[in-house]
Amino acid sequence: MGDWVNVLPAADIAPGGHTLVDIDGAAIAVFNLDGEFCAIEDVCTHDGAEIAGGCIIDGAIECPRHGARFDLRTGEVTAPPAYEAVAVFPVRVVEGMVQVRDDRWD
Repeated sequence: MGDWVNVLPAADIAPGGHTLVDIDGAAIAVFNLDGEFCAIEDVCTHDGAEIAGGCIIDGAIECPRHGARFDLRTGEVTAPPAYEAVAVFPVRVVEGMVQVRDDRWD
C-alpha cells in the first residue's frame, strides 16, 4: 500500500490554488476547490502535457495545450480531445496537513 505523503499545510493552498508534489516519480497536482482538496496526475491523457497550470472551470481543469478538460474530483474527461480519464489520488487533511498517496499499485 502507498504511504501517505505530507504535501504542505492546508492553509498554504488558497482556494482555487494548487501545488505540485512528486510521489515515487509521479507528478501530482493538489488543488483546493473552495476547501475541498483534490489530487490528479499532472499529465493530460491526450498528449502527455502538464495540465496543472490550466484554468479551472466548474470543478474541471482545462489542459492549456489543446483544451481537454478533466473533472478534478473523478479524473473523468468532460471535454475532448482527450477520451481517457486522468489518475486521481486519495487526499486527506490530518492536523492541518494535506496528505496524498499513490494507491495505483496497491
